Amino acid sequence: MRRGPALAAVAVIGALALAGCGGSDSDSGSGSAASGAELSVDAAYIPQPVSDSMAAGFLTITNEGGTADELTSVTSGAGEVTVHETVDGTMKEVDRLEVPAHGQLVFKSGGNHLMFEKLKQQPKQGQSVTVELHFAHSAPVTVKLPVKAATYQPTAGHSGHSEDSGH
Repeated sequence: MRRGPALAAVAVIGALALAGCGGSDSDSGSGSAASGAELSVDAAYIPQPVSDSMAAGFLTITNEGGTADELTSVTSGAGEVTVHETVDGTMKEVDRLEVPAHGQLVFKSGGNHLMFEKLKQQPKQGQSVTVELHFAHSAPVTVKLPVKAATYQPTAGHSGHSEDSGH
């Protein structure tokens, strides 16, 4: 299963643009003739962590398909990654989160987020951290999360509409 960081580095720029491309239609669909979930990822980043062992990651998973899917786990060569949900200001680790049909699963500061622990090295601004998103029905998606300044605030992609708007 491990293929090393060199292989992960091959998917630098195309990972986000091609994130929704899967190989085949799902056999385990819910009777829909459509191709099921159509996933893509954008607005991905990690604020430069102040800790050398922990970091948070944010991104938006968009499902343009007519079938919901679920994010079931996230893996990374950088360290252990868990998925956290924030409800009424309380954060808790969860096993899965739904990616609704024709909707989005948003990970943002103060909300749902990826938690990186036991980092092998502290990510620095200008670097990227590669993660692989695993879903209940769709093929895994590899995403590069650029490390941004600790004070970085995204201007698009974390609100209700994220149509690749400019600034």
